[in-house]
Amino acid sequence: MPRQRPSAAPVVYQLKVTLKHFKPPIWRRIQVTGDMSLFKLHRILQVVMGWTDSHLHQFIVRGSYYGTPHPDFGFDVRDEKRVAMAAIASGLKAKFTYEYDFGDSWEHEILIEKILPPDKGVYYPICLTGKRACPPEDCGGVWGYAGLLEAILDPDHPEHEEMLEWVGGSFDPEAFDVDTINRALRRVR
Repeated sequence: MPRQRPSAAPVVYQLKVTLKHFKPPIWRRIQVTGDMSLFKLHRILQVVMGWTDSHLHQFIVRGSYYGTPHPDFGFDVRDEKRVAMAAIASGLKAKFTYEYDFGDSWEHEILIEKILPPDKGVYYPICLTGKRACPPEDCGGVWGYAGLLEAILDPDHPEHEEMLEWVGGSFDPEAFDVDTINRALRRVR
């Protein structure tokens, strides 16, 4: 017996994800279904922003924390696997925060730009557009990334060669490829 496709999601959220505290802005515009869990949204954000899922994360929504509960954390965090996107999306123009890597503290502002019906034939999640490359993992947060860019973009900088080697030989802070991101999103299940 052939497997049936799941019924269409009742709603699609168009989100603008912006890495906070950095100029020029690093951002992505994505569409996700309202029935997905926050855990799946975490996995999607890792792909679209270019992170490697090597660190802890959390969502902060109207003063509540969502993530992976652990008794050693010492604060109340709700299980992101049990909460759907639609449950925390309070409406158009609502914002919430996704924090990744508590040491580097990469904070992402997530803005709900649109609430739409799903388009027939569109695979969700999908990245529509964006700007600039994600900072490399473990570069020291916003301030460390600014220092890294200063070093690799100036051949006369005393740490130029060392930082280029650290990033693997080259790094283009303006790079963004929506097709590559969407191919990777198809593997997020």
